[in-house]
Amino acid sequence: MSHNREIYQEPLVSRYTSRAMQELFSDQMRFSTWRRCWLALAEAQYELGLTDLITPAMLDEMRAHLDDVNFEVAAAKEKEIRHDVMAHVHAFGLQCPTAAPIIHLGATSQFVVCNTDLIIQKKALDLVLRGLVNVIANLARFCREHKALVTLGYTHYQPAQPTTVGKRNTLYLQDLLMDLRYVERLQGEIRARGAKGTVGTQATFLELFGGDHKKVRELDRLVAKKLGFSEVFPVTGQTYPRKLDMKLAETLAGIGASAHKFAVDLRLLSNLKVQEEPFAKHQTGSSAMAYKRNPMRSERMTGLARKLMGLPANFAATYANQWFERTLDDSAIRRMDIPQAFLLTDAILRLYANITEKMVVYPKQIERHLMQELPFMATEKILMAAVERGKSRQEMHEVIKVHSVAAGNKVKLEGGDNDLLQRLAADPAVPFTLEELTGMVADFRAFAGRAEQQTEEFLDECVEPVLDRYRELVGGLDTTLSV
Repeated sequence: MSHNREIYQEPLVSRYTSRAMQELFSDQMRFSTWRRCWLALAEAQYELGLTDLITPAMLDEMRAHLDDVNFEVAAAKEKEIRHDVMAHVHAFGLQCPTAAPIIHLGATSQFVVCNTDLIIQKKALDLVLRGLVNVIANLARFCREHKALVTLGYTHYQPAQPTTVGKRNTLYLQDLLMDLRYVERLQGEIRARGAKGTVGTQATFLELFGGDHKKVRELDRLVAKKLGFSEVFPVTGQTYPRKLDMKLAETLAGIGASAHKFAVDLRLLSNLKVQEEPFAKHQTGSSAMAYKRNPMRSERMTGLARKLMGLPANFAATYANQWFERTLDDSAIRRMDIPQAFLLTDAILRLYANITEKMVVYPKQIERHLMQELPFMATEKILMAAVERGKSRQEMHEVIKVHSVAAGNKVKLEGGDNDLLQRLAADPAVPFTLEELTGMVADFRAFAGRAEQQTEEFLDECVEPVLDRYRELVGGLDTTLSV
């Protein structure tokens, strides 16, 4: 990718995002789609009877110049008249001199701007869906592989009961399935703005069709159909409802939050040396500390997600400030925020898929952490077993508490190993030998409850049906990182 090194370059484009998503928000896509909107309007008007104004030759002329946008002409005209849509009407008209009088006939600027935004958003959500499905597929495979690998669970980032590596990752999967359902719901909410006129009343179109309400209603539906929509917003102001933008931002930010949660957890696991993101052969972790294996991708995903998670406030404010039928303070911010929301989501999902393709797990280190904490976790089991041998629960509880505190100090203050079992075995009040006590913690898998079975059930009942439904989307996602 070539750069002008003397001006600011958007990192989302130069460093993080896919070509496919970049192309959707390009000038070429936007302005060629404007032309498709004008063509759809003219075709529908012709088909509904405006044959005295529109001819097949005009339509053919427009079809011939949908993609060869004369950008320089449009830019020069916009500089002169300060109106981007009318500048492109002018530029299109120069290429289509016969059709020029009927381009944009009866329409307002938001006819092309809104319908184009909605078309691009539909396509962009398809890319988001593909990314989500591939991350889900990666994590499902990882969960299946490690469903029985017992690991230390944490609450408050303090050692808690054991779980399994697979079970822990089902939590991230469940979040992503929720995100996927929200994307599906949003896809169902995206409709065409259609042909609504200046403030949404279709007054100009009603005049064009001589007061024929039925034809004006059909124009709205026909234009939407030609643009690839099965439904049209039944009522609008000048624009499609900006409430939709707000829900779009919330949905994409939800994906960012899911990714952020996963990335932070993986960074913590990396510090514990129990699980890591892939580390490239020639990757450098630190300029000073050659041994370091920094979780760079997870850190990058955290940063990108933080930006995405902050965008919904902008969209809510824009929606809430759409005075009456429309005000223009939505224009500049939407030019930035809508592409950024999708580009950020694209970058995050590519990173997420890249990380989850080949995550590394260290079973021996996992076992070491478990063995350090299992004696504490076995205290309730030891207490119950002592009661079965005739000991007082209250007395044994006090004995175990005293030795647990001492063993904790041994670890924290002296840096030693957890010697709780040895301390208990040496206490005459405790009715067990060291061998018996060790046997109580030997099968640490038992401490993980139904984690393995829960993982299998969740994958079989909740994840696989989704992957089966979107099987054609699995694979083929470019997860190669530019830097």
